[in-house]
Amino acid sequence: MIDSHAAATLRYIRSSMEAAGTLAIPASAAITVGAIGLAAAAISATGALHTAWLPIWLSAAVLAGAAGGYLLVRRSALRGFALLGAPLRKFLLCLLPGLFLGAVLTLLEYRAGASGLLPGLWLLCYGCTLISTSALTGRPLAILGGLFAAFGLTALALPPEAQNLMLGGGFGALHVLFGVLVDREAHVGKIQS
Repeated sequence: MIDSHAAATLRYIRSSMEAAGTLAIPASAAITVGAIGLAAAAISATGALHTAWLPIWLSAAVLAGAAGGYLLVRRSALRGFALLGAPLRKFLLCLLPGLFLGAVLTLLEYRAGASGLLPGLWLLCYGCTLISTSALTGRPLAILGGLFAAFGLTALALPPEAQNLMLGGGFGALHVLFGVLVDREAHVGKIQS
């Protein structure tokens, strides 16, 4: 009787802590996503593949989403949270609507023959999405989202020749920089503990 009561209490405490917890984005996820972005920028900058920039970047987005999602879920599992525990579920509820909006805008702009606006719209949508997810992850992701939004607004004002550079700078360099800073902060935190 006491053992079952203690087990129930422990399950309740664990469930409460998980529901109240925040979600930390692993540095490995940000760096991996950034490396994929830098590779997409390099591939689509080559002369022969320059005209295929859209399928290259769409493929990179799918690959980066899968890799980043895997690393995020893996970290949650290693920390003992359920696969779709409360913090991860809330994160996805903040993340997916913005990504869905970006997908719809991509389809509409492509059909309208205005794909030149896509890099700026992607960066802007992603930045706004990151800002909304920062409610669960903390201030650094809000700053990253603000930088993506700034890149997006800048890309919308630049000529088409600069769009690939803006995509590489945003989805590549900003992610890598964020990952390096997160990793550095984690190491500093361990040293101070």
